[in-house]
Amino acid sequence: MKNVGKVRCNTMAENIRVLLSEEEIAQRIRELGELISKEYEGKNIHMICVLKGGVFFMTELSKHITVPVSIDFMSVSSYGDATVSSGRVRILKDLDETIEGKDVLVVEDIIDSGRTLSYLMEMLLTRRPNSLKLCTLLDKPSRREAEVTVDYTGFQIPDEFVVGYGLDYAQHYRNLPYIGVVQQ
Repeated sequence: MKNVGKVRCNTMAENIRVLLSEEEIAQRIRELGELISKEYEGKNIHMICVLKGGVFFMTELSKHITVPVSIDFMSVSSYGDATVSSGRVRILKDLDETIEGKDVLVVEDIIDSGRTLSYLMEMLLTRRPNSLKLCTLLDKPSRREAEVTVDYTGFQIPDEFVVGYGLDYAQHYRNLPYIGVVQQ
């Protein structure tokens, strides 16, 4: 194991440059939780986590939301083991509960081209929620190819392939406590 600042990393993470520290992420998630709590005051939020990467973010975010929260999960894919979206969206796991009449907050780890989230949000609207909003930890607006409205954004980041805090490359690096860029 090698120490990188306060973060202990194994040799697998030695080629990672820290983009957002664990502390920066924690602070921003607290701020988002406060904002969402104010905007949903008097309501219940039904959070839909987009798996797998979004689970790290949703778990921490929900701890900072003060209104009642229920959760569900979806798994969609347009990447596979690649570093760029294939453009083909597949639903791998659908919701367990109906969202009809609920105030829904979709929680995602990163929005890149926007194709996956554009498709997902349009599909969820057909299920007649009371409201539907989108929260992402990371946003790459410079890569946008499809129209998607992001209601809550943790960080806008440059066009670099990032890992950590739930984000992966071929199922590796998800457990890094920070957001990093893989160095070639």
